Amino acid sequence: MPRTLKLAAAQMGPVHLTSTRTETMDRLLTLLRQASTLGAQLVLFPETALTTFFPRHLITSPDELSNYFDSASTLLTSPNTAPLFNLAKELNIDISIGFAEWDESAAAGSVAGANVKGYNTSVYYSARKGEIVAKYRKVHLPGTVEPFSNPDAVNQLEKRYFAPGNLGFQAFRAPDLVKSVLKKGGHGVEAKEDVKGKGDPILGMMICNDRRWVEGWRCYGLQGVELVLCGYNTAGFAPDLWGTRKPMTPEEAETDAVFHHKLCMQGNSYMNSCFSVSAAKAGMEDGKYDLIGGSCITSPEGHVLAEAKTKGDEIVFAEIDLEDCRQGMEKTFDFGRHRRIEQYGLITTQTGVVEPELLG
Repeated sequence: MPRTLKLAAAQMGPVHLTSTRTETMDRLLTLLRQASTLGAQLVLFPETALTTFFPRHLITSPDELSNYFDSASTLLTSPNTAPLFNLAKELNIDISIGFAEWDESAAAGSVAGANVKGYNTSVYYSARKGEIVAKYRKVHLPGTVEPFSNPDAVNQLEKRYFAPGNLGFQAFRAPDLVKSVLKKGGHGVEAKEDVKGKGDPILGMMICNDRRWVEGWRCYGLQGVELVLCGYNTAGFAPDLWGTRKPMTPEEAETDAVFHHKLCMQGNSYMNSCFSVSAAKAGMEDGKYDLIGGSCITSPEGHVLAEAKTKGDEIVFAEIDLEDCRQGMEKTFDFGRHRRIEQYGLITTQTGVVEPELLG
């Protein structure tokens, strides 16, 4: 039977260094209200949605740096963050949002020169439960610890401020989001096979660069994920960071960046038979940093169902049926019948590339 869900990506336009927390929160609240008028049951906000994307800046003052972080334990009570969760509760809308999580224990084992204060994190808030039911910490941190020597470079100093996520790719069920689902111990629930595709929705979270790494997607796929949530801040032109295969104009580079973003979301949604939703922070920040848009909702067949039309504050909305995941999971990508794990050893035993020996 159908398991329908109305979901939205809340894309944000530029958030500048000079933007105050109050200004940014007001925009988040406005987006949530707009999604509510469409009937959204779940809204995804971008990576580090509460502030500008500070990891592109070299920040040496501990006090200044602390302004960009929040404690996961006080999200529902802190004046800086509580208004969004309170409104979500009032509107009965689940939300997922990215933020910089303050946790000084993360500094243990960090690389030399870093000023690690926590994790690049996202949480999932259940409005019906009135609590955060899942947390994810970004695993694949891009960039460098030190800024590039080029004063005009776009930097990505996530390795300076964040530790790699240590919670893995743990799928979870979103409680009471979809009606008429099977519950543990419910009538007629016998073997595990009887419940596949019939329970509360199975979700997973990623953040930005994680979407480029197929290993995370497959970890979620092996848990039967039906919807992957991914917030991001992605530069449209950053040759010092990414390198270039050939000279590119900023316009050409941004076209490529949007293409690669959608390629990740479409290809991995298809290969894991799941829906995905991605939410950008986009536009020109501080007159220098041009971030891509491209927020979209993608089907298990890899089709884009809805996408952003601007690089500003915008709601991307679609109604989906999680039942659409079943065809891929049970036929083309029936992992139980078709995977050959005895052949995949390199995936978990090797990090860098090791080429075959040279020929004589």
